[in-house]
Amino acid sequence: MFSPFPLFRLPRLVLTEVFKLLSIEEKFSLSLCSKRISTQINNDRLYSQKVIIDLHGEKIVAHFENKKDRFEIFISPETEKTLRSYARQYSIAGYTVRVIKTRKGIRTLWKNYQDRQEGFHTVIRHLSNMFQCKIPTHNLCRDSDLFETRVSLLFDLHVEFERLCVRFTGSKYENLLFNQLSSNFRLVEDLCILSSFNSDFRPVFTSWPQEITIWSSAWFTLEYLLECASSKIILLQSHLENKDLDEVLKNWKAGGFPNLKYLKVKSNSITNNGTTILGMKLSELAGKVIHTDDGTKKAIIQLDPYNIQISVPPFKSDFPPFPKYIFIESNLY
Repeated sequence: MFSPFPLFRLPRLVLTEVFKLLSIEEKFSLSLCSKRISTQINNDRLYSQKVIIDLHGEKIVAHFENKKDRFEIFISPETEKTLRSYARQYSIAGYTVRVIKTRKGIRTLWKNYQDRQEGFHTVIRHLSNMFQCKIPTHNLCRDSDLFETRVSLLFDLHVEFERLCVRFTGSKYENLLFNQLSSNFRLVEDLCILSSFNSDFRPVFTSWPQEITIWSSAWFTLEYLLECASSKIILLQSHLENKDLDEVLKNWKAGGFPNLKYLKVKSNSITNNGTTILGMKLSELAGKVIHTDDGTKKAIIQLDPYNIQISVPPFKSDFPPFPKYIFIESNLY
């Protein structure tokens, strides 16, 4: 018979290494044993593997980036049947809740709908205290209700989003919500905005995602584009014109857009009407190589009836990485 192992008598550095070897389920279960243990695990959060959180309605699935070590947490209502079942009582992020063990994880039991909503927040908060968490691509959030109940909380907990898709219809409430959320867009790898803001509203970007795609982007003016710090920018149904593109490329040549790797603008207002871009007609840009003024970056412009693509061939350099391409859809003819 094995005697109990005094885990928490181990030196701090040794204990940290032990925590790294635990599965998500083992670590989560251990965190429920006592506040002291939970605090110790939380203190080692920065040394843990990044955990992906999948949101599936009433179920939260946590797993590592390699898809292994899957752990399911159900947010379920308390029923007459569950009241008769064997469940143990635990404290999760300060909330006392009954928990039933399942084949792939646990089922947490909450008294009513409001408690279940709080239960979702509580479990996410508990996970984010234990691990560096990230929301994956297929968790798209499209309406303000979901923002209010979930996305805002996830931002508050500094959870990263691999991709976040949002839809706004232009109401005053949504406009205010957008400005509140924009301070956390730095936590988003790829932001997709489906919107049609009214003419009286100017969205405020106090931070930028790594990549951004905007449908119906007429409201995203040249001023927004010049301020954008994203590495990939896609603007669809834009109203940008030749003169705007001219200013964008001049800005890039002068050292602007330091993070830019890809720019795509689809606009019927970019035409071959004689208005020059970098001193050339639109059709004359085909095959051109442009350089930044200091010579550290270059791009090749490729042209077809609806597209301009500015790409950078790979080559070794001591300079910082070059943007791969700038791609503009337009009415060439």
